[in-house]
Amino acid sequence: ARIFERQISTPAPGTSVHCARRFYENIVPSHTIFDIECPDILFRKFSDDGQYLITFSRNHQDLIVYRPTWLSFSCRESNCHNQDLPSKANKFESFFTQLYSVTLASSGELICKDFFLYTEKNKFGIFATSTPQIHDAPAVGGAIQGIPSIEKITFHLVRLEDGVILDERVFCNDYINLAHSMGVFLYDDLLAIVSLRYQRIQILQIRDSGNLVDVRSIGEYCREDDELFLNSSAQASANGSDHIQHIPEASFLSGLKQRLLSFIFRGIWNEEDDPTLRMQCLKKKFYFHFQDYADLVIWKVQFLDRHHLLIKFGSVDGGVGRNTDNHPAFFAVYNMETTEIISFYQNSADELYTLFELFCDHFHSSSKNSFYMNFLSTHSNNIHALDQLRCNKTKATSSPQFVKQMLASLPFNCQSQSPSPYFDHSLFRYDEKLISATDRHRPSTDHPIKFISRRQPNILKFKIKPGPESGSADTRTKRISSFIFHPILPLAISVQQTLFLQPTVVNIHFRR
Repeated sequence: ARIFERQISTPAPGTSVHCARRFYENIVPSHTIFDIECPDILFRKFSDDGQYLITFSRNHQDLIVYRPTWLSFSCRESNCHNQDLPSKANKFESFFTQLYSVTLASSGELICKDFFLYTEKNKFGIFATSTPQIHDAPAVGGAIQGIPSIEKITFHLVRLEDGVILDERVFCNDYINLAHSMGVFLYDDLLAIVSLRYQRIQILQIRDSGNLVDVRSIGEYCREDDELFLNSSAQASANGSDHIQHIPEASFLSGLKQRLLSFIFRGIWNEEDDPTLRMQCLKKKFYFHFQDYADLVIWKVQFLDRHHLLIKFGSVDGGVGRNTDNHPAFFAVYNMETTEIISFYQNSADELYTLFELFCDHFHSSSKNSFYMNFLSTHSNNIHALDQLRCNKTKATSSPQFVKQMLASLPFNCQSQSPSPYFDHSLFRYDEKLISATDRHRPSTDHPIKFISRRQPNILKFKIKPGPESGSADTRTKRISSFIFHPILPLAISVQQTLFLQPTVVNIHFRR
């Protein structure tokens, strides 16, 4: 009926892509091959255009890239659909062709298996390798106390077509949060890397030629000539004075922190016109909390556009801990060109939550080259996601706690959402506790995960079962599952593993 409709009518302007996506209700991964014969590899994800499957060797040394193909075979029977699949269908190589394997790690480094960013315009991949963490490293050379150190972190720019390493960038004795790309954000050709240890945001540009070029460093200084200006001023003062008093470096606030404190001060200053009330207000809201603001450190950063950064600040402990819920956090919008703080919010601010609810897509600032990422379902563009959010908000026992919980996801991790149409809330309903577009491990279940049609409520379209076909014999063992959906094809990989080094179960879900 849909194909016939497509032949005889033209969709309303601007809706043709959405009409085409509805065909995914009819074209689903309806068949599963359980426990497929698979190389001993670690799966990462598909590139956003679906051309490459990114995997790593089990020893964290090699990048192995595959091209998705499709199982093809001939059948002489009249009713081929009911025939068993050939034995070759149980092999990983029937669905994926290896393009190449290239060694990235060297000299004691290991590949970070959770880190991969993809530039769609140039078909480049960004990977990271690092040496182990040193937890009790001394804070020297401007580093802040309480942040671990990594002797060497290397970012590799790889051309995915043939595996050629085009450029590398090394950070020594630093700490960058590589897990799930938390410390790195890619927007078009701009790359923001957050040094937690030295409190710098390093902005790099990825040139079409395959070079990583420094654009600016934000932290101690905000403009390119700040350091030159301060040094020349110090030199001029020294020349005009017989007694040079050495001022320790630690006594200065960084350029970014100075701008943050000035913004907070001016905001409180402008609240009151009466000088007496103004001073009381400043004492209560600014001077009393001055040291708390001065001690804030950068946790995470994301681009909002080519000129604006959303920066999350918090305590030192929260910067490296996994659970940051109990730590106070603040958000600032920073303009890189004017070096101004545009706005500043606490993580319980209703105003920021309202912006997040209405304009969530603006926080998912995907590259203008990334067509597929435009269809991520959020509560800003999808009525079903908005209903779910408001339902959770109504159920919440504490409104401020709910706001904090929702804003904890900001800034978003770069490329952490799958653009697969099977996660489109307009097309399918599914249990987000068990599976979602977000790139995270999930607690495993022996029950199949159901994808229900939105258009025809309660009609089951397909199921994804992450474990072995017969289920697991040992129900006491804690198991986790990860799901890798192709962005375009009705193809998915589910990987189930236990925490006790038992064999990994890999299943292929596809349209037969």
